[in-house]
Amino acid sequence: MSKNSVKIRKEDIAKAITKNYSDFKSVLFNELKIASSNRHRLLLILSGDNNERLAILNADIIITYIHFWLKKLPSERTKLRILYIFHDEFEDAVLRERIVKRLVKRYVKRKKLPVELEFAIYEASEKYLGTTYNVLVMDLINSLKPNDVGRLIGIVEQGGLVILQTPKWSDWHNRKNLFQLSLAVPQHPEPRKVFVKWFKAVTEDCEGVFIYDVDEDRPIKVSRAPRTHHPKKEIEIPKEERIFPEELYRLALTQDQVNAIKLLEEVVKKPRKRHMCVILIADRGRGKSCAIGIALAGIINELLKVKNKVRIAITAPQLTNVQALMNMAMKALEVMKLKFKAIYRGPNIIEIRGDRFSIEYWEPAVVPKLGVDIAVVDEAAGIPVPLLHKIRKSYQRSIYATTIHGYEGAGRGFSIRFLKRLKEDPHTELYVYEMEEPIRYAKDDPVERWQFRVLLLDAEPDELTSEDLKYIEEQKFEYLILDPEQLFTLENEQLLRSLFGIYVLAHYRNEPDDLGMMADAPHHSIRALRTPTGKIIAAIQLAEEGPIAFDYLDSLLRGGRIPGNIIPDRLLKHARLRDIGEGKGWRIVRIAVHPSVQGRGIGTYFLKKVEEEARARGYDWIGSGFGATGELLHFWIKNGYIPLHISPDRNPVSAEYTVLVLKPLNEKWSKIVDIVSREFRLKLIESLHDTYRDLEIEVAHQLLNTYVEVREGTKCEKPKLSPIQLDRLLSYYAGYMTYESCTDVMHILSKHYWISDPPCRPRLNEFQERLLILKVLQGLPWDVCADILRTKKSRLMDEMRTIALKFIEFYFGITKEDIDKYLGSIDLENYMKELYRGKRHGS
Repeated sequence: MSKNSVKIRKEDIAKAITKNYSDFKSVLFNELKIASSNRHRLLLILSGDNNERLAILNADIIITYIHFWLKKLPSERTKLRILYIFHDEFEDAVLRERIVKRLVKRYVKRKKLPVELEFAIYEASEKYLGTTYNVLVMDLINSLKPNDVGRLIGIVEQGGLVILQTPKWSDWHNRKNLFQLSLAVPQHPEPRKVFVKWFKAVTEDCEGVFIYDVDEDRPIKVSRAPRTHHPKKEIEIPKEERIFPEELYRLALTQDQVNAIKLLEEVVKKPRKRHMCVILIADRGRGKSCAIGIALAGIINELLKVKNKVRIAITAPQLTNVQALMNMAMKALEVMKLKFKAIYRGPNIIEIRGDRFSIEYWEPAVVPKLGVDIAVVDEAAGIPVPLLHKIRKSYQRSIYATTIHGYEGAGRGFSIRFLKRLKEDPHTELYVYEMEEPIRYAKDDPVERWQFRVLLLDAEPDELTSEDLKYIEEQKFEYLILDPEQLFTLENEQLLRSLFGIYVLAHYRNEPDDLGMMADAPHHSIRALRTPTGKIIAAIQLAEEGPIAFDYLDSLLRGGRIPGNIIPDRLLKHARLRDIGEGKGWRIVRIAVHPSVQGRGIGTYFLKKVEEEARARGYDWIGSGFGATGELLHFWIKNGYIPLHISPDRNPVSAEYTVLVLKPLNEKWSKIVDIVSREFRLKLIESLHDTYRDLEIEVAHQLLNTYVEVREGTKCEKPKLSPIQLDRLLSYYAGYMTYESCTDVMHILSKHYWISDPPCRPRLNEFQERLLILKVLQGLPWDVCADILRTKKSRLMDEMRTIALKFIEFYFGITKEDIDKYLGSIDLENYMKELYRGKRHGS
C-alpha cells in the first residue's frame, strides 16, 4: 500500500478488534475511570510491526476515549483536544498517521463531536510546550529521542491518556532508530542499543502503564491506576493588603499560582536594598511561567501610575520557553483592559507592545545591556550562573522562574550555585516561593512518575555521611570503569541515578538526550569515583575522538564537517597541521564532583586516574571544551591542560566563548601542542583589538599566560623599534608626551612581551599584565579599564608609565637615570646609522 492511498475496509477493522483486545481495552478504561476520579493520567503502549493493525487499534482507542470523555463531565466540557506526533520522513509512519487520521476524523465528522484533532511532526514539537491536551499519541517506531518524551508527556491533563506506538516489544531493543544513528561517528558507525532496553525495563516496572502486543494479539502488561485521591483544592484569593485586582487573580488555576502572584506584588513596591529578586521554583507543569505572565499585567498597571513608560525584558534559553508566559500575559492584559499588539517571529511571540509599555524577548547574553525596568528570566536553570548574576547586578528588580526537575534543566544546581549566593548577599532583597501543586494533574500521577524515572529527571546525588567524608579526606576511592550495558539496568538503577544526579547539579544544562547519548553513543564511555561505602562522589563522561580518515582530512581543512570529533575538527581547521588528524584521544565531555565536596582536590585526582588509563590505551592526547570562565580555565590549566583554541563567537545562551584545552600524552604530541599553543597565543594577541575585544580579562590573561614549556637555548629577540619610535617612548615615560601619542610603540612592545617566553621579557605583576591586555591590546578607554580593574584612572596612567620604564630597561638597556641622556639625541646621521645597524642585526 502506497503512502498516498489509505483504504481500510470494515472487515479489516473487525478483524483487528479481537476479543483479547476488547477485554484489554475494557480493563484499561475501567482503570482510566479510577485515574480520572483521582485527577491522574495513564500510559498505553501499542507495540507491533503490523502497521495497519496498529493504526486501526490506535484509532479505536482514541474513538473509545472520545466516548469515555463525553460521559465523564458533560457540564465542564469545552473541546476534546488530541495531538498525534510522528516522523513524516518515513513512509510507514505516514501510513500509520493517515489511517488514524482517516478513521478518527470520519467518526468525529459523522457524529459532529466537539473534538480538535491535530497532527504534527516532531521537529515542531517545541511549540506545544505549555499547551494542554486530553490525548497524546507519540509514534516512537522510527525514533526514540529522549528530549521528545521529556518535552511532550507533560502536556496531557488529568483523566488523559498518553499513547506510545513502538516496534514489536520483544524485539525493539535489537533495532536501530533515528536517534541512535545520529550518535554514530565514522570511527564507530554502529551505535549501542542500550537506551531502549532501559526504557522497556523501567516501563514494565511502573504502575499506571498498559502494554499491548498488536502482532500477537495479547497484553504484555496490565496495570492498576494508583488509588491515592487528591481532590482539587478550592482557591482562596487574598482579600486584604492586595495590590492587584481580584479579576487578575481569577486567572490562576491553583492556590500555588495565587500565592506566587501575591509574592510578585513585591516587585511594584520600592526596593529596600540595591537589588530585589523574586524567585519561583517548581517541578515542570506547576504553572510558574503563567503566574509570572499574570503578575506582569498587574505590575505594568501599577508602575504606569508613576512612570511614563514601562519596559520588561523576558529571556530564557530558547524563545519557545517563554511562549506560555507571553500568552498568559496577553490574557491578563486583556483583563486589565490594557491595549496591546503582539509581534511575532514565525509562530512565536517576541514582543507585546502597548502605547506606554512593552514585554520584550531577548537572548540571555543581551539582557544585561538593555536598561529595562524589570528583567524576567524563565527556565533560569538553563542559563549559566555567571550570566544570571550579571543580569541580577544590572537591574534593581528581577524575576526568576526555574524547573527543579524537568526537560528544561536542573533547578537544584540553580539553587546551589545561584540562590545560595543571593541569600548571602547583603545588598539583595530576596523573595523565594516553591510551587508544588501540578496544574494539569494531581500529585503522584503515575505517568509523571514514569517519565521522571525513565529519563532520570529527578536524579539526585548520594547523601554523604561523616564516614564518607573521612574516606574523601583520605582520598580512598574506587575508580569505576562503567559498562553502559550493565549501568542502564534496574539492578544498577540507584548507581545510575547517583551518577547522573551529580551531572545534573554540576552543569547548568542537562537534557534527556544527554542520558540517551551516555547509553547509546558508541564512542562515549563513563567513569566514576566511589567511596568504600558505595557513594558516588565524581563522574566523567568521555568521548573517543580521532584518528581522522585520510578521505576526510582534505575536506576538513577546506571547511568540511565530520560527526563527533570536536577537538580534531576544530584544531585541524584553525591550527592547520595535518598531523593533528593522525592523533587519537579522549575528549572529556563533562566532569562533575559531588557539590558537597568540591574544592578538595577530587577533580584533580580523578583527572590523573583518567590520564593513566588513556596512556595505557595508547592515546595521544586528552582534552576538553567548555564555556570559558576564569574559574574553569584555572582548573584545567593547573592540571596541565593547554588552551589551543577559542571560538570566534560567544554562545548565545551562555554568553561565553568556548575554549578547547589539551594535554599531550607522548613526545610527538608534546611538539604538536607546543607549536599550536604558540600559534594560538599569536592569533589571540592579534585578535584582541577586534574579535575578542570584549573577552573577559580573567580569561584573556590566563590564555596568554599558559605555556607548554620554556625551550632550552631559547634566544631572546629584541623588539623592533625605529630610533624615532624609541625616542617617543622615552619622551612618554619622561612625561613630555601622553600615552595616546605613543600607543603604536606600546602596542609593538606589548605584543612582543606576550609572544616571548617568560625568561625573555621583563617582570610585570599580574595587575600590570591585565592593564596591558585591556588598554593596549583590547584598546579599551581608560574609564572602562578602571571600572574593570576596580581602581582609579590616575593609578592606571601611572602604572602604564611604570610598564614603559620596565620595557625601556629590559629591552633597550637604558636605565631610568640615563633616559634624559638619550632623549632627543636623534639627528639624520645617527638615525641612518641606527637604522643600518638594525637591518644588519635583524632588529
